[in-house]
Amino acid sequence: MPQLTSRESQTLAAETRHAVSIVLNGTPRSGHAHTRLLLSDFLRHELGAHGTRVGCEHGVCGACTVRIDGVAVRACLTLAVQADGRRIDTVEGLAQANEGRMTALQEAFHRHHALQCGFCTAGILMSLTDYLGRNPEPTEEELRDMLSGHLCRCTGYAGIVRAVMEVTGRTVEEVVHV
Repeated sequence: MPQLTSRESQTLAAETRHAVSIVLNGTPRSGHAHTRLLLSDFLRHELGAHGTRVGCEHGVCGACTVRIDGVAVRACLTLAVQADGRRIDTVEGLAQANEGRMTALQEAFHRHHALQCGFCTAGILMSLTDYLGRNPEPTEEELRDMLSGHLCRCTGYAGIVRAVMEVTGRTVEEVVHV
């Protein structure tokens, strides 16, 4: 996660709600949060960004993944006051940043049935957006290793892997034979 600002190193009173200003999916937004309010809850309940899901609340399932200043982070392990002054990107912002259309990754998820109930999908898409920005041509093994940080009880991951391989211009078969 990016370095803490001087404000975050200050002592914040637990019983006080503090002003939190962020850039949410490119739009300046603000709200108030107690010092222990999780970023996931702040996004959902204070700002109405319901695409960020809360699954395990322990950072294990990955459903709450957002990007803070471009880096994938578990929103259930981040306090809202830590996000003050930062850019937060959620799944709602993916299409917004793509002129209102689904991204190639989202379209590939649709084509390859890479989602079923959809609960985990937002977090997986946010992690993959970050990951593919750093590693645009992962092998299947690298991709499966990255996906191991996400729990999906519906898909079995095969559709997700096929979707990502399509977006990277490779097929699972090509990657296996490299």
